[in-house]
Amino acid sequence: MGILESIRGPKDLDRLTSQELADLAEEIRRFLIRNVAQTGGHLGPNLGVVELTLAIHRVFDSPRDSVIFDTGHQSYVHKLLTGRQDFSTLRQQGGLSGYPSRTESEHDVVESSHASSSLSWADGISKARKLTGQGDRYTVVVVGDGALTGGMAWEALNNIAADKDRRVVIVVNDNGRSYAPTVGGFADYLASLRPAIDAVRAAPAYEGTLEFWKQRLQQGGPVGRFAYKSLHAAKKGVKDWWAPQGMFEDLGLKYLGPVDGHDERALENALTAAKHFAGPVIVHAITEKGRGYAPARANEADQFHAVGVIDPLTGEPVSSGGAASWTSVFADEIAAIADQRPDVVGITGAMLIPVGLHKFAERHPDRVFDVGIAEQHAMTSAAGMAFGGLHPVVAVYSTFLNRAYDQLLMDVALHKAGVTVVLDRAGVTGPDGASHHGQWDMALVQSVPGLHLAAPRDATRLREELREAVAISDAPTVVRFSKGTVGPETEALERLDDGVDVLRRAGSESDGSGPDVLLVAVGAMSELALEVAERLDHQGISSTVVDPRWVLPVPESVVRLAAQHRIVVCLEDGVRAGGVGSRIRQEMRAAGVDTALNEVGLPAEFLDHGTRSEVLARVGLTARQVTHDIVAQVLGTKVPFARPLPGQPAPSTGSLPQL
Repeated sequence: MGILESIRGPKDLDRLTSQELADLAEEIRRFLIRNVAQTGGHLGPNLGVVELTLAIHRVFDSPRDSVIFDTGHQSYVHKLLTGRQDFSTLRQQGGLSGYPSRTESEHDVVESSHASSSLSWADGISKARKLTGQGDRYTVVVVGDGALTGGMAWEALNNIAADKDRRVVIVVNDNGRSYAPTVGGFADYLASLRPAIDAVRAAPAYEGTLEFWKQRLQQGGPVGRFAYKSLHAAKKGVKDWWAPQGMFEDLGLKYLGPVDGHDERALENALTAAKHFAGPVIVHAITEKGRGYAPARANEADQFHAVGVIDPLTGEPVSSGGAASWTSVFADEIAAIADQRPDVVGITGAMLIPVGLHKFAERHPDRVFDVGIAEQHAMTSAAGMAFGGLHPVVAVYSTFLNRAYDQLLMDVALHKAGVTVVLDRAGVTGPDGASHHGQWDMALVQSVPGLHLAAPRDATRLREELREAVAISDAPTVVRFSKGTVGPETEALERLDDGVDVLRRAGSESDGSGPDVLLVAVGAMSELALEVAERLDHQGISSTVVDPRWVLPVPESVVRLAAQHRIVVCLEDGVRAGGVGSRIRQEMRAAGVDTALNEVGLPAEFLDHGTRSEVLARVGLTARQVTHDIVAQVLGTKVPFARPLPGQPAPSTGSLPQL
């Protein structure tokens, strides 16, 4: 039995020798490579935090001490050390989450994988502990892999630093490839002394002595104050030469490091010193993303930040995929648009390749801006660029638009700025789970005045709708698409005057009452709508299927068609609450159309991970279930009821009260 199999909780690490810890670290790396290769997941970041996670669990007492990972995709080693070693169904329905999960373990605190929020959590947790008499409990934050590029992290640091009595240890996991360890004999000698120096600097007696002499000298008149300023400047100069503190010291935080993030003993020493300080401390650890796995280290793009199923020996994908992805279609088209229009610029938040702006950047490097994990800043900067005569294209994951809603509303829309927002991973994304599903975007933007929202159903429509979006110069436009491969091309029977595509016309009606069902298919839901229409046809129920293409503003032809049918069913892969269906209903009522409308979409719930099809099946978004419900509505046995046929009584759910 390997060492890892004997670890059932963090306390089991206490009995291990230094050699056993080193062996365990290598065993964990082999485990991660072997298992993540079979399921896919965040491999590179976790290979880089093995020793770091071991040291944290050796020094601190989880779950009494809270350990927070920012972002949560760095938590695989933490899962292994807290009793979760079955990775066979990682990120699969019913299996381990790819992020911390409170339902999995008491050792997990923050489930959201949105970066840069951990320090605010730590600020709140440590304040609560102090006020409830639990001030001896530590809050440990592992923040890195880009998370410190978000402004929210620095807002929290400003507050944490203001209170010296809270036990917060902030471990900066610095795996940026711009950092490299210094080499040479003298550098090695200085590095050997650093643990001892840091231990002294973090000792309470050291801080007390400094505070004593600071007060004595400042009370000593002009000479004393001059002496204090001179000594303080000399101390700061030596310290900055020894280990630059940068803005951390300016915020008032004790800084330890930098420490070799793959030297478990050095990490333990630094973390122990931070623990004894009993106040907010920064521990700066230098790590390597993809550590110990040659294919990851050799990958220049992102060092295997996230992988699909791969060959563990070579790192090559097991399946070539074949079909084009939504992201790749966007990447090609936006690069082509940029070639033709010098005013178009790209903006992304630390996701140049994942959102498909890399080809644009390769051709026009001076016109693509990576602002870090700072979606709010990205949106307002885009408004400024639009004012300056450019047309910015802000490309982010759909789930991260949540963070920039205020800027989209007040900086872009209020100023009628010509900004295009491209949302990748819209709708149900699958294995990344609740915090990554892009289910909120359409409901969020419904309330933004003047906004145009497009949802392409296939690659051709993505290309044409993207070009239509960047042609709008006096309002924000949003183009959203799913994760994964693009579905088959679905050609329209007809395009109406306002751009709506008719994908299927109603069959013949024997009683002359008009068609039964109008199916409004939003984006990728067109496949589902067409299958539902076929099933309805077998039940003798006629239907028309339309793709609005632009779902905001609601096209007039959709309202006209609604008046001609007995019931309208809107199919969308966003939340029903405040979604596209509810907006169409409002426009119908404003036009005096009283046809019943049923919104078929996602519930306003946090949806667990699974494949896209599994998640859609769980919430009833399948052709069978949708067809079953529509048949019941047409027959008058389920609300909302379809308009009755001529001569039929209106269905009723019960007697009306007498007023």
